[in-house]
Formats: sequence, structure tokens, C-alpha cells
Amino acid sequence: MWALHAGFLALEVSPTVPTPVLAEAWRGGTRQASLARFLALCTTEPLTDEQAKAVGTLAARAGHDDIVDVTVVEGAIRRHDAVVTSNPTHIHKVADATRTRLTIESV
Repeated sequence: MWALHAGFLALEVSPTVPTPVLAEAWRGGTRQASLARFLALCTTEPLTDEQAKAVGTLAARAGHDDIVDVTVVEGAIRRHDAVVTSNPTHIHKVADATRTRLTIESV
């Protein structure tokens, strides 16, 4: 993951981390030092009211109740980004409901 992240930074690309992803991963304490270093080099994107409504609509369409997964797909499509994930099955399920081409990289 760090090598992939370094590649993005070399291209002057700052990966976007939706705040629901941060909430799902963050547990506080010193064990999060590596995650904190990683996030310092990313852009975090808060979930606006409009985005939350789009996420809810997409969750219903996809029949998928993990709002974090749906938030990732909604944001990636809106920003024309790729998704880097350790759970491509869920991301593909949501992306398929959009009928939009989305690049999904597994780690």
C-alpha cells in the first residue's frame, strides 16, 4: 500500500479518503501512528448533505447497506477517481448498480 501511495504522490496525486472511511478505520491510540502518517498525505473529503442523499439513493439501488462502501463508490464516480480497496467484491456490487465504468484496484 505504501508503494502505491508513493506512486500517487510522485505523480502529484493526493488520494481522497472519504470521512466515513476514516471513521471505519480509526480506533485511536499509538497503534494508529502508521495510519496517521498515511492520512497526512491524503485529502479527506467530508460527507455533505447532498452527497449523503446520493449515497442513500445508491445504497437502495445497489441493495447494499454498508454506507462506507457506497460512499467510496459515489465519491469515486463523482470525482472520476479509481478505488483502491481490500474488499473489491462489495465495491464491484455497488459500482455495478451505477452502470458506470469504475477502475477498482485490489490491495
